[in-house]
Amino acid sequence: MKILFVASEMAPFAKTGGLADVAGSLPFALQREGHQVSVVLPLYSRIGENFRQKMKKVKEFYVDLDWRHQYAGIHLYQEDGLDVYFIDNEYYFHRHALYGMYDDGERFVFFNKAVVQMIKELDLETDIVHANDWHTGLIPLYIKDFSRGQEYQGIFPPEILGLAGLSTEYFHEEGLKYYEMVNFMKAGIVYCDALTTVSQSYAQEIKYEFYGESLQGIIRRHEYKLMGIINGIDYDLYNPETDKRIPYHYSVEDPEDKARNKEALQRTFGLPVKEDVPVLSMVSRLVEMKGLDLVRYILDELLQEDIQVVVLGTGEKEYEDMFRHFQWKYPDKMGAHIYFNEEEAHLVYAGSDIFLMPSMAEPCGISQLIALRYGTVPVVREAGGLKDTVIPYNEFTQEGTGFSFANYNAHELLHTIRRALEVYSDKDSWDGLVKRTMKAKHDWEKSSMEYTRLYNTLLHQRW
Repeated sequence: MKILFVASEMAPFAKTGGLADVAGSLPFALQREGHQVSVVLPLYSRIGENFRQKMKKVKEFYVDLDWRHQYAGIHLYQEDGLDVYFIDNEYYFHRHALYGMYDDGERFVFFNKAVVQMIKELDLETDIVHANDWHTGLIPLYIKDFSRGQEYQGIFPPEILGLAGLSTEYFHEEGLKYYEMVNFMKAGIVYCDALTTVSQSYAQEIKYEFYGESLQGIIRRHEYKLMGIINGIDYDLYNPETDKRIPYHYSVEDPEDKARNKEALQRTFGLPVKEDVPVLSMVSRLVEMKGLDLVRYILDELLQEDIQVVVLGTGEKEYEDMFRHFQWKYPDKMGAHIYFNEEEAHLVYAGSDIFLMPSMAEPCGISQLIALRYGTVPVVREAGGLKDTVIPYNEFTQEGTGFSFANYNAHELLHTIRRALEVYSDKDSWDGLVKRTMKAKHDWEKSSMEYTRLYNTLLHQRW
């Protein structure tokens, strides 16, 4: 099949979160399935000169937004058989950040419309257009509209329809209308042919109020086309046997040097080097949704244990200050680096023993998949993809790949961590658990096959 994958960010070109990791991995996995895959992104000013030098301009045209006649240049970057198209417009994309601008509505109307025009301008033979998140939510509608004659949802005033060149006939409760506003995410849900999210559990959760973010009604009306396909991770990038960002390599057959990474981690975070003390870790955005209120409630009590805790990340000031406070209060037990550094992140995954992810909500989660890959046992709340990817440990059958708890309750988290610490004290049980985590398979192979089946189903319905 010929697949056009559209996203607002993609590693390594531009990244703010997990979408970039997916866009940087899934197209290659689909390519390995035998498909011809292309990707389309905005040409942000932050994309480095090392990438720009390898691009070639292949087309230019103009996009009409109301009375505006806006330039769109198409630049092509090719690597490992993958075509990556960049849509250039300095007015919209030469900004200090990817999102969060006063005119995000207009910027991504332009991007959506330009993508659909690009398909025609380049005469791209395309079987599947795979759009991602609200930033591309108008693409399914534009494709259907053009065919007539030819949390973060993207919510904007109804005047945006005139700018977008879309008829007001779409502005109704079963279309784009959302509390007298226009919702790009809702547009994607309503007008797409298939609706996917990034885990089976999250696909069920978003049908209801707590996780549905006020879209649960429209999701239930379109649930016939909804399915969950779990994300994977790039097993070449995250590989403890070859990872250039960690000082010592190890494998499931020879895991001994994980302990040397632990020593390096303790030194990096200014903690005493103690081989037998379990190191608990978090690599996270420091925001409420990541379960940090639960952590705050139990951290004093938890740090009475013979443990060490390391935290890497930035976010809301109250949580940054919380971890700074506990680092000051427990300097031999708590290390907090309130910034993000990719090299240190890899060291945390490789060097710690237990990875904490008590999220309030987690559509898929990538951090727990990386932790599993590096033999760092996850402790998670049973939400979304965390529930789907971490198998609870069973001491009687010696099965499982981590520890989990169900309710959003601080002492359930504390009890689950203490259970993990009990198993850690039994070396044989812990070593077996670590080996099972490293053998768990969460690359893109299975997920790309599921996307392929979905694409085939859509094409058969079409023809």
